[in-house]
Amino acid sequence: MTTTTPNRPWRGVLVATALPLTDELAVDYDKFAEHCAWLVDNGCDGVVPNGSLGEYQVLTPLERSKVVETAVAAIGGARVMPGVAAYGSAESRSWAEQARDAGCASVMLLPPNAYRADERSVLAHYAEVAKAGVPIVAYNNPIDTKVDLVPELLAKLHGEGYIHAVKEFSGDVRRAYQLAELAPELDLLIGADDVLLELALAGAKGWVAGYPNALPAASVELYHAAVGGDLATAKKLYEQLHPLLRWDSKVEFVQAIKLSMDIVGRHGGPVRPPRVPLLPEQEAAVRAATEKAVAAGLA
Repeated sequence: MTTTTPNRPWRGVLVATALPLTDELAVDYDKFAEHCAWLVDNGCDGVVPNGSLGEYQVLTPLERSKVVETAVAAIGGARVMPGVAAYGSAESRSWAEQARDAGCASVMLLPPNAYRADERSVLAHYAEVAKAGVPIVAYNNPIDTKVDLVPELLAKLHGEGYIHAVKEFSGDVRRAYQLAELAPELDLLIGADDVLLELALAGAKGWVAGYPNALPAASVELYHAAVGGDLATAKKLYEQLHPLLRWDSKVEFVQAIKLSMDIVGRHGGPVRPPRVPLLPEQEAAVRAATEKAVAAGLA
């Protein structure tokens, strides 16, 4: 069941894709294309390449471009919403233009994150990238960027026409209600896996998701039950999956999700430095939770 719409392609379950790497840490584009197609085949509405989960910070410009082109070739541009974050607004705008020219229908943009930007800088940043002419979904991650897109600021960005939706990763589910009052036409997207049920009940229109990389079908079932008001189904699945979903909000989220992918028979593979492998106790926890989910028929 596809929930995206032509004029709001960010709705539904869009997977922030992990990027398959070889043992030599090269990008495996063939496996990435296969992964994108597999996610859609398992009910996901699209993909978000070149996000933090896709390790965009450690890709070369050529790799970053080819990742977008690979996703578009695999599943079509309407289903692809690349991350276009960069230290400078001009670079972010150029990545938005690259995504537009590749056929993508929307992009996801962090606020300035080279420093703790003030409100005027945030507004100028989104204004510059909006010149690319592709719809922007803001990404609020104050934990990592130190810039908080609070509801009042998001309402300003939306009012100026710079953004159409927000991936909300603050973890503060109370903001959903204030945002709905201040900017009712701004789509709220679940940005952290471990607050999915709470934000779905608060009116979220989509989920930029991490753990569907490993467990897409069960995750999609959870999302649709949650937004559809089937609380009996949603609560049971949420409780079963939460030992994994909470890793999406931990520092080691990339390594955890890639390990779960390996366990269920997908190709997660290694991570590029400066990320390092999980500690033995972390690996044991992820492995146990993933194997429990598999045993419960969720993979």
